[in-house]
Amino acid sequence: MSCSSGTAGVLPTEHKINAPYGSWKSPITADVVSASDKRLGGFALDSLGRLYCLESRPLESGRLVLVRQPDGEGDKPVDITPQNFSIRTTAQEYGGGAFSIFGETVIFSNYKDQRLYRQSPLSEGCSNSTPHPLTPDYGEPTVCYADGVYDPRFNRYLTVREDRRKSSSSSITTIISVDLSSNRLEEPKVLLEGSDFYAFPRIDPKGERVAWIEWKHPNMPWDRSELWVGYISEKGDIKSRICVSGGDPSIIESPTEPKWSPEGELFFITDRRSGFWNIHKWVESTNQVSPVYVLNAEFAKPLWVFGSSTFDFLHGPGQRNLIACCYRLKGRSHFGILDAAQSRLSLLETPFDDMNNILSGHGCVFIEGASSVHPSSVAKVILDEQSSEAVDFKILWASSRNSSFLPYISSPELIEFPTGEPGQYAYAYFYPPTNPLFDASPEEKPPLLLKSHGGPTAEARGILNLGVQFWTSRGWAFVDVNYGGSTGYGREYRNRLLGKWGVVDVDDCCSCAKFLADSGKVDGERLCITGGSAGGYTTLAALAFRDTFKAGASLYGVADLRLLSEEMHKFESHYLDNLVGNGSEKEYFERSPINFVDRFSCPVILFQGLEDAVVPPDQARKIYRALKEKGLPVALIEYEGEQHGFRKAENIKYTLEQQMVFFARVVGRFRVADDITPVKVDNLD
Repeated sequence: MSCSSGTAGVLPTEHKINAPYGSWKSPITADVVSASDKRLGGFALDSLGRLYCLESRPLESGRLVLVRQPDGEGDKPVDITPQNFSIRTTAQEYGGGAFSIFGETVIFSNYKDQRLYRQSPLSEGCSNSTPHPLTPDYGEPTVCYADGVYDPRFNRYLTVREDRRKSSSSSITTIISVDLSSNRLEEPKVLLEGSDFYAFPRIDPKGERVAWIEWKHPNMPWDRSELWVGYISEKGDIKSRICVSGGDPSIIESPTEPKWSPEGELFFITDRRSGFWNIHKWVESTNQVSPVYVLNAEFAKPLWVFGSSTFDFLHGPGQRNLIACCYRLKGRSHFGILDAAQSRLSLLETPFDDMNNILSGHGCVFIEGASSVHPSSVAKVILDEQSSEAVDFKILWASSRNSSFLPYISSPELIEFPTGEPGQYAYAYFYPPTNPLFDASPEEKPPLLLKSHGGPTAEARGILNLGVQFWTSRGWAFVDVNYGGSTGYGREYRNRLLGKWGVVDVDDCCSCAKFLADSGKVDGERLCITGGSAGGYTTLAALAFRDTFKAGASLYGVADLRLLSEEMHKFESHYLDNLVGNGSEKEYFERSPINFVDRFSCPVILFQGLEDAVVPPDQARKIYRALKEKGLPVALIEYEGEQHGFRKAENIKYTLEQQMVFFARVVGRFRVADDITPVKVDNLD
């Protein structure tokens, strides 16, 4: 009987094959996961209301391609980006906001040289529309651009520029304008400078005012930031400016996502006073800020990447003051229409329970969302013009469209578990083993793989991820932890990690694993941990400073906090000041796993990209050499051409397979069903 046919051959419960957890055969292979790991890099509309999505192509070494969605049923999407281009910016290393569409023109950042290019008309697709450079060639990709907008009043493009020609750690960030009326490649004009960082330059409908967000070291944008408005002169310069939000030192807030309404009113999101990111409005005549709607929920997300949009204005007849928005509350997203004049929010039902970005169209709203059975997708919600109720819902783009795996999908359970001090709790998504063809002995409990997310100011989200289902369909339990410091639960929860990175996150991950073991859901003797970037640090710290886990996998994780702080790129160069605490040498030393290899007592496997500028390769090499010398089973896998996070399909596949085989070998009691040649493990082979 074959498992490869998805729903075909599914057995009744009483006839399932009895086999140890971890040994089950599954059609969700590493090839399936790596090929389906498309990522969305943003979406936009042209002047005709046609939708464009920026999707990654793992099978093309992670190339990002702008794709126009088909107009009719059965039509194929049209690639807009020519084969020798990839739309991606390295601004602040994490990128985002790499393209902008106006009329039938797209302006984008090309990954190879980081220059801005213009391509039009979009109706021609990539076959007849050649991109033309807009910015000078500086010889190497040391100048990058992000989060741009078109300014029709002066026929120019306003964008954030990061200039690394002097040094990557002391790069200069500005907001510049690129003249679109000239055919000559000229040096862009600097409009705003002086702050350490800028984001969200947004022009009002008349082109008379520009809003932007700025912040300075040592803050990250979710710690403290400022919203400004500048008044544009007849020559296009900023003649005067005013701080709208974030300038009062007595109010701790982090404004984000400024957006002008069709009537020229400024709305934005901030977490002043309540500690939750809510939508606010600026009254220009009095320079006062007032909340539009108050809720202990998050209407925004941390500014790791440029260009997010969690609310947008409806612009149909009779829809003045109506805002489409989404928010996060207790691990779930909600979508609704906010009447800004009445301060009334009407929720609309969709199949998504996880939503990110929103874009308003003609009589509709486009949503980037997902659920436990829907992968990351873009959907079109048709609205009734009179009531603004949802009358139709259609998915237009999805990172994966293979529904044959549904019987193998494990649905997440949002769990709340005790941790830290008495009365304190943290959150996680727990996925039980699920396979319609297999079962295990009632006396056996499944092994657990716990994931610690990156950031660390990020959030685990309970959406369909075939990378998770790869494990659960083979008989593993999987849990994705939102430890203290994660977003989605307000500033107070986010601030739990301040000064305590390597303590709170580790405690919460260990508490979660013990909670599941004590609840009888997993085998307490087969607890494994994995994580990437900051999650890799939490993994290594948990293995060095606790004895909860029996094995771990670190993907481009941090081993030496002092070395990280010395080599960190500009965006995060002071991040550790707040997370570790005032640069104390004692704290940096005591929380760095590399300094306590004598405390490691279990096997570790490490994966590292050799072009990683966020966590340099020497971090993984140092921990590898130390553990090898100590005599612990350890393996290091390095990838040429990979940066922070793996984008090539072959590397995504290899990482997944080698983790699986590694854990099977070191926590044992089963043999994996897949035909995988294990990498050599020092002190084990």
